[in-house]
Amino acid sequence: MINWSLKAIDYEVYNGVTVGDLILVFAILLIAFLIAKIIAMSLRRSLADKMKKGEIEALVKFVYAVVMLTAIVTVTPILGLNLTGLLVAGGIAGIAIGFASQKVVSNLLSGLFLIAERPVKIGDQIIVGNVAGFVEDMKIMSTIIRTYDGLYVRIPNETLFTSNITNPAANSARRFDYTINVRYMDDAEKAIRIIKNVIEEHPFALKIPPPRIFVDSLGESGMSIVVNIWAPSSEWTNVKMDLLWKIKIELERNGIQIPTKRSLA
Repeated sequence: MINWSLKAIDYEVYNGVTVGDLILVFAILLIAFLIAKIIAMSLRRSLADKMKKGEIEALVKFVYAVVMLTAIVTVTPILGLNLTGLLVAGGIAGIAIGFASQKVVSNLLSGLFLIAERPVKIGDQIIVGNVAGFVEDMKIMSTIIRTYDGLYVRIPNETLFTSNITNPAANSARRFDYTINVRYMDDAEKAIRIIKNVIEEHPFALKIPPPRIFVDSLGESGMSIVVNIWAPSSEWTNVKMDLLWKIKIELERNGIQIPTKRSLA
């Protein structure tokens, strides 16, 4: 019985390809199929809350195709198939496709790394190079940024992954600074008290960390008062604009003016 089985395995089907070779090919393809299925299930589970369903399925199909193509290339020598002629004939096209697909693969891998690392997420306010705005969408190949003036900018994931990303909203609080000049004839201590009172009355100016107000330098035109204020990241822009105007109004109301060429003449 054993001898018969061995003879059956060694039976030549065609051109030196035996039954055993066909069994090996079937086993390799079956294992590749199972590996592709396991990877697909893992990707669907791990990316369910991080990517859109359509993008997940596109990625799954790509990975599935890569695994199965690798398996097919592996079994062709076992079946006695020579791909040399095909590779030579398609060499020029292959090189062209290779260069064209290099960026695609790079963006794809960068997208996967961004998903895994999560340096930013949808809704974050970020700065990448000369583009600043809010992350509107994160796709497998690119990220969409909505700039402050309402423009939508598509950034390839390779560029995003290899660039320095500034994420102002990563911390719950952000600081902003003013430099306010006052005349030498004005009372600097009074100016500091007025600025401090305006800050304390603002609902979004944080008490911790506390604001810092101090005379930083003495110039030709007057004294420079530096103001450091912390605000919630979500209200940072509004607080910065609001407080500067209120400080200006309150200083002028108390007779403290910002030095100008006319006032120095």
